[in-house]
Order: sequence, then structure tokens, then C-alpha cells
Amino acid sequence: MSDHSCTGLSSSLPKKCSVMVQRVAVVGAGSSGLVCIKICVDEGLDPVCFESSDDIGGLWRFKESPEPERSSIYRSLVVNTSKEMMCFSDFPMPANYPNYMHNSQLLQYLRLYANHFDLLRFINFQTTVRSVVQRPDFSLSGQWDLVTVNRDGEEERHVFDAVLVCSGQYNHPVLPLSDFPGYETFSGKFYHSWEYKDGDACRGKRVVVVGIGNSAGDIAVEISRSAEKTFLSTRDGAWVMGRMSSNGLPLDMLGMTRFNELLMQLYPKTLINWAGETALNQKYDHRLYGLKPRYRLLDGRPLINDDLPSRILQGAIVMKPNLKGFKDSGVVFKDGTVEENIDTVVFCTGYNEHFPFLPSALSEGPYGELTLYKRLFPPALQHHTLAIMGLFRAKGPIMPIVEMQARWAVKVFSGSSLLPSKEKMLAVIESDRRRNMESFPCPRQAALAVAYIPYMDFMAKEVSSVLLYINSVTHMNVKKSLPITGRSSSTLPDSTSERSYTLGEGLLWSLHSISISSHRAWPVGWSPTCYSHPVGAGCSALQNQSDTRIRVQAICPLLSLATHVWSNCGDCYVSV
Repeated sequence: MSDHSCTGLSSSLPKKCSVMVQRVAVVGAGSSGLVCIKICVDEGLDPVCFESSDDIGGLWRFKESPEPERSSIYRSLVVNTSKEMMCFSDFPMPANYPNYMHNSQLLQYLRLYANHFDLLRFINFQTTVRSVVQRPDFSLSGQWDLVTVNRDGEEERHVFDAVLVCSGQYNHPVLPLSDFPGYETFSGKFYHSWEYKDGDACRGKRVVVVGIGNSAGDIAVEISRSAEKTFLSTRDGAWVMGRMSSNGLPLDMLGMTRFNELLMQLYPKTLINWAGETALNQKYDHRLYGLKPRYRLLDGRPLINDDLPSRILQGAIVMKPNLKGFKDSGVVFKDGTVEENIDTVVFCTGYNEHFPFLPSALSEGPYGELTLYKRLFPPALQHHTLAIMGLFRAKGPIMPIVEMQARWAVKVFSGSSLLPSKEKMLAVIESDRRRNMESFPCPRQAALAVAYIPYMDFMAKEVSSVLLYINSVTHMNVKKSLPITGRSSSTLPDSTSERSYTLGEGLLWSLHSISISSHRAWPVGWSPTCYSHPVGAGCSALQNQSDTRIRVQAICPLLSLATHVWSNCGDCYVSV
């Protein structure tokens, strides 16, 4: 039984009920599971990871055939967030990787990460978690009983002090056939994008793709290169953006900045929508292309696709309204039009979050979904020794968010960070949902949505707060690398002394984690945006990584509004 202690000042304040957490179960060995193992080790915990397949990678491990209750991707999938923004804080992408990687390169990056930090020794492969339930003495110990089934079909029981669930949210596809009358007699083939691998099976055929998310755009474009005709059916339309922004730089580098975040706060939402939509329509008029959505630019997720408008312009893809039903060998759309001789319908209609191994009592949402405080902690638990990783929607890279989630989670497990009372957490959940409903009318989407920069800042503040002063940064230029490039780590202040600088001399940084175990020069060419490197070449810091460990997770409250948030290039992880 774990040691425990409980103290509280009043029933209206958070009650500090800490349990001794040492042994942590990690469910899944994808990108989220790997970073959770790493952070547990960093914090002196003993992680044990259970992975149902025979390899790491999760979503990013391509398989020729989809496997039930596991994620599945198509062969040509390319990430839509740049490597500089999506890599882990202490392990930059290899210099020879392109800014936007093929899925095989991201999988290789995860292998490099796992090997570098020796994470494989913590993973039990071909071991499926069947159940995660609170122990009978949970009110005292905060512990969990886990039941797993190994590769030989043998059932095993375990006791853990805490659990990190990293099994993903793309395992259970939604195929809403009952919404479309006539599917029973349709002579063609239909399936979910979860089953799609490439366009070869659609060569010379007439195909309808249903949906307007990133997968739908990618699949429609790829199929249109070999099909006789491709129709893209959408209920709402979408604002379409390419991966490339001004001066040929990655979109997320220029878009996800504190300067833009400040503009969001200063200017009316209507004005920002107008400006953004005008800029997008100058590239291609979304109304003429049949893409114009019913919602404003800031009220939904954009479609990231470089080729969709050109394929529409060439007539290879024809935009259609929402699918209404099937008719023998054809399909009927909401506007009454009918397309005959349809061979295949691909449904890109999303996924259901489903965690069958968790206690049903945690699924308190109106649709039976998990209710999570800040998309991480079930508020119903007396001891917060369970966290659900990666169950959110954000306009930004997922991996850095999950890394920060893991850092916060282990602090909560150890009692270093306290959560509010259950009532307060439920009130925050409802407040967040109501605010998000302004942009996402669907309650389930509203519950999942997080704002990238504010969410990262919130979690960073929860982890800890240390002040650091960095001198001589007055020559900062958004088009060039940060002036600390090439600066010795001895520039950082001694832990026993502080020197403050005037606003004209330097920057006050609010740091949330710093671990420096060597004193050598910062990597030459390091910058939070990699502007000092040729596009596609990446950062050269990886070669020096073996002899340093510098992690800086920061927010800059005073200056640097035009540089980029949570940039991960080089040995430092700096939010500026």
C-alpha cells in the first residue's frame, strides 16, 4: 500500500491529498507513450509501458492492412506541421529531414528518440491492456489494478501507483451509413478512410469522397490522379491553406506566434476574420471553387492542403454538397443532383474516442465521452493518479503539447502541482466548453478544442516557475536567429545570484523548466525558428546532442512577440 497524507484548510479550497507515486503504467508506445516514458524516467519514476502491437510508433507506423482497434494511415501521408514546431524539446529532428516529413520519416524520428534515451527497455510489446480499475483501497492508496494479456494469451495482473493513457483517439472509425438511405442496395463499394491505403484500387473509377478534413483533402487529391472522376462531398466547406507561407517558409512558423496571439486579443474577431478570409480568397476564391464554408475563418479548423485548389481548377475533382443517400449504382446529394455509375465511396467521417479498458464511471459526458479537466484529468477521481494523453484538438503540433501534458501529469502525481476541487474543475470544463461553442457548434468538438499558445502557457505555469534573465538580446530580428546563438551556457545566471537588466538591455524570461548538465557553447546556428538554416536542411544541433542536455521551457512576457512559440529546434525548448 502506498504511503499517503491528506491536509486541507477548508472545504472550499483544493485539498492536498498526496500519495506516494513510484510505479507508473503507460498504455501505448506511440509518440505520446514514448515521451511519457522519458519524462517518468526524468522524474525518477518507474514506468512500465504496455503496447499491443510488436513495435513502437502507434499512428505513424504504416501497415499494409488495417488492424482492428488500432490506428491506420495511408501510404502517402505527409505531416502538416513543420519539424521545427513538432519535435520533442530535447531531441531535434535530423538536419537532413525536410520541413514537412513523410510518415516514414516521422516514424524513424521516433525510433531515434527511443534509442537515444534507451526507452525500449521499458516497453512490453504484444501486451494488451484489458482493464484499468481502482483498487479497493483507492481512497487511501490512489492505486490501480491493471489486467493485461500477453502475446501467449496469458492474463496477468499488476498494481500501479499511477496510469498514463496514451492509446490514441484514431482507433474506432465512424461510418454513419444509417444516415444515408439506400446504402443496403448500393452496387458499389464503400468504406472508411481508416481502410484506405492508396489510390491504386480506384484507378479508372468514379469515386465520391465524403468529408472535408485533412484526410479527405489528401485522399481526394490522390485518388483524382488515377480515377476517371472524383467528387468531394462536403457538408460545411472549409478554408484551405497550403503548408507554405510568406517567403516560402512553413505556415505554422509564421502563423503560431505571440504577435498573432496578441493581435487576436487586441482586434475584433470580425476584423481578423475579414482580413484572413480576404487573404485566402486572393489566392483562390473559395466561393467560386465550391469550398466556402458556412463558418468564419477563426470558427473552425482549416484544411491544410497544397494541391486541392489546383485539382479543382483542372476538373479532376468536382465539389459537391453533402451526401443525401444512395440510389442503386449512384449517389444523391443534398441539392438534388445525382451522380450515376459510382464505383466507390470513401467516408472521411472521423473517429469515436473509445477507451473500453477504463472504468465507465469516468465517461460522464452527455454523449458518454470522457470528462477531463484541461483535457487531461478526470475530475471524478479522489486521487488524481490517472491522466488521458493527447485527447484534444488544437491548431498546432500535437507532440509538444503531449510532452507538456506529461510534465504536468507527473507533477500532479507527485503532489508538486495541485488540482482544484471537483466542483471547480467541472465549472472550468463547462466554461471552456461554452466558450468553444462560439467557434465549434458541435458540443463534442467544443469539448475537445484547446488554444495552442494559451494551453501550453497554462500547463507550463502549472509545472513550476523560475525566473531567468538573459542579457544582450537587443539585436533580435524575426528574420534572423536569436542573439544567444553561439553564446556560452555560462551566460545563464548562477542559481545563487541574479542580475536584472533594463528592458533596453535584455529580456526577462519566465522559465518553467531548466536542466543544464554541461557548459559548452549553444549549438551554432540555433534559432527558435531555424531561419538561419536553408529550408529543408533543418537544424545541425543533433550532431552535438550526445554531449549536452539543455532544456528550457519558457514564455517571454515582455518582448519577442514576433518570434515563434514553443519552437523546438536545437538543444533548447524555448517559448518566445
